[in-house]
Formats: sequence, C-alpha cells, structure tokens
Amino acid sequence: MTLATTGRVVCIGAANIDRKLTAKGPLHMGTSNPVRQHESFGGVARNVAENLAHLGVAVSLVTAVGNDAAGRALLAHAVASGIDVAGSITLDGDASGTYTAILDERGGMALALADMELYEQLVPDIVLPLAAPAALTVADLNLPQETLAALLEQVHPLVIVAVSEPKMARLPRNLEGLRLLILNLGEMEARLRRRIDGDTSLADACREVQSQGVRDVIVTRGSSGVTYTTAGGIDHLTASPVQVVDVTGAGDAFAAAVCWSLLDDPDDLALACRRGMHLAGLTVGSPLTVLPANARIHAGPAPDGFPPSRE
Repeated sequence: MTLATTGRVVCIGAANIDRKLTAKGPLHMGTSNPVRQHESFGGVARNVAENLAHLGVAVSLVTAVGNDAAGRALLAHAVASGIDVAGSITLDGDASGTYTAILDERGGMALALADMELYEQLVPDIVLPLAAPAALTVADLNLPQETLAALLEQVHPLVIVAVSEPKMARLPRNLEGLRLLILNLGEMEARLRRRIDGDTSLADACREVQSQGVRDVIVTRGSSGVTYTTAGGIDHLTASPVQVVDVTGAGDAFAAAVCWSLLDDPDDLALACRRGMHLAGLTVGSPLTVLPANARIHAGPAPDGFPPSRE
C-alpha cells in the first residue's frame, strides 16, 4: 500500500465517533443529570487532518476503523472533506473508536471517556512506509509506543500531539529527531511527574523536555494562552477573550494551524502559535469540533497570511 505523500502532510492516529453530552445545569456526581447530546466525527489525528484540509493542505490520514457503520461513515466523511484515507485500515471484529465528553453547563469539560483499543493495530510496519515521504508527519499519542519510537527514529520532520495525561506514558523517553511536541500543562506535569507552578517552573520543564531531544515545545494553557520555546528560553502569548461555546476540538485546531504555519515558515514558532490561537479561538466559539472552511476565510482580524485565501 502506498500514498502519493510527497508535498503533503500525513496525520497518524485516532479517528473516532465523538459524543458530547452537555449538562443543562450544574453536574451532580452519582446520579442522573439532564443533558443535550451531539454526535460528530472526531479523534485528534482526524481533527487535525480535517482542519488542514480546510486550510488547503494536501493531507492523508492513517488510522484504524472497525468494519461497522461508524467506520464506514468516518472514512466517507474524511474523503468528502478532501482527506486521502488510502493508508487507513479497516478491522474485522473491532468496533470503531469512540470518545464521549461530558461538558458542564458552560461548555467546559468535566470528564471524557475514550475507547481507543483498535489503534494498537497501527504498528510500525503499517505506518512507516506511509509516513516516510511526507513533507510533515503529525502523530497523536493514541499510537502504540513502539510505533511512536519508530517514527521518531525514521520520520522527519515529525510533530507529536498529546491527547491526555494518562497517554503521556506512551511518549518515548528519548525524543531525538522530534521537531515539535504540543501538549497542555497537565500533560507536561504527567511527562515530568511533578507539579509545575509558575513561569519559572514551566521554563525549567520545557528545558528538561528539550534535553530529552525535542527541538521545540508548545504548552497550551487554555484561556491563559500558550507558552513556547525560543532560542533564548521560553516566550508566552496571551489568549484574547472569547465567548466559549464548546472547548472540544480547540486543541486540535491549534495544532493544525501550527503545522500549517510550519509548512509556510518552518522556523517562526511565534507566528505559528499566533495562528494556532486564532483558529482555536474560532473553534471554542462554535458548537462544532471542526469549523467549515468558510468560517476561517471570513473571520478576522487574524495573524499575517492566515487563514489562507482559497479564491
């Protein structure tokens, strides 16, 4: 199996059915809560791929789905969104992945539940031939550790996007060859197994992760903005105030815009973060996990050259 990957981004990891249950009032543990339900297509790698496709990037998705209605719908929607899925696999006897987010009445996440076992089938022999020729490869931490280690060794440039604190255990200790690691503050604490308190502590944490081999690190901090590494240490961008409708998908939108920007200018991480924050801000202001392409084109003001004109 081969893909026409030269000049394109390859996203490797999860493609799920996302279910969002939003509480109609304050959540109460241990009892039934009235909610509104919304179902959509999700998964970190899939969300990043769809955002990139909407930004005009040639993108391929390497994932695993079950031989079920959900799997067929996931692949059909990806194709309709302009994503190449020729490298994805369909597994008999496995259900397609699901992600269920329980949101409070303000749209903030209270709890999330994920069934991602089938991604254990994305082994190096399947993934590496598809990733090697790409202009940029993006991997999420739903992949097996052996696959992540093989990507780090053989595929460059590589961006890894964290997915949760528990799955930080999958990230190999040696990060040599990694262009960029994108994670949130809790995931950074899980990586280093200690609390990070304040900017000085965070700067020390970023330097420690860089000492493990990664070139750059971006730490997303929700409404507090993002912190990213520079040649002289770290820098910080403050988030603009936004009306939060639903936070689901904002981190994936941020990662996609950062990757788009690195294709445009590989060395300007500050610009990449500004573009990422812009797209994330649009996403949290919408009930959609991934915004349609025209939502970006007509939104502004935005960082230089972003979003790209599709005319």
